[in-house]
Amino acid sequence: MSWDAAGRELVSWLGTPETDVGWCGYEVGSRPDAVWLLHAMYERGSDAVELTYDQRWRQRLAEGLERPTFVDGVDLDAGAVLTGAGLGRSEHPGVGWERLRWAELAARLDQPVVIEGDYPSYRSLGGARTSGSWPVSVRPPAEGSLDRESWRALIDVLLAWCRNGSDTPCVAYFGPGVSGEFDTGVTVSGLLGDAVDLYDHPSGAGSPSNMWAADHSWITWSDWDLCGTKVAGPTSLVGALQAAAELEALRLPWC
Repeated sequence: MSWDAAGRELVSWLGTPETDVGWCGYEVGSRPDAVWLLHAMYERGSDAVELTYDQRWRQRLAEGLERPTFVDGVDLDAGAVLTGAGLGRSEHPGVGWERLRWAELAARLDQPVVIEGDYPSYRSLGGARTSGSWPVSVRPPAEGSLDRESWRALIDVLLAWCRNGSDTPCVAYFGPGVSGEFDTGVTVSGLLGDAVDLYDHPSGAGSPSNMWAADHSWITWSDWDLCGTKVAGPTSLVGALQAAAELEALRLPWC
């Protein structure tokens, strides 16, 4: 891994452990502009009878193919709904799956891509879920991290946009909720040319909570509870991200 441990002082411009430890990363505003990169979802042809992830799970439980989870004699699955959404790293599911853009699904549902005033999250595109569970024909967007392909596409855009390209010094931060280092999180430094490697950093579970250029010209934010990653920086960078075919980039004026 080409990223070295760095001092917590490099994160102090975002917050300090005394004021805000950045549990799931530090929320970023517009510096001076910002765009959300929506975590990828995928779709494949469905059977004649469409099941949800929860319905399929219940069927497998009834057939003895799965076991319920008991803690102190309590069945944790009894009142829970299996949504089908993942947490952390995700990537293209393989043969037979095609990228399903949020905008395409929103148009089918006659719903906004993201609810006004809200973040991209599990609450978005609610019309696609029956009783809270996605259909098994859809691989929903993961929470907490960009998908692997979108992370690579983001790095490609940054490499082309940054004046020093692959030699751009960067810092990445994995919040305590991701890294397990509950007091300070994990801070590392390296070069933008090696940023693809951060996706598999042992302190994280996909894209880092925050990554930024050492000169603070841009910054990313992946929150553990969100299905979109925010990138803040100059309008020219935001435009480049919106123009990247591999990314689904969306401006949300309220956040």
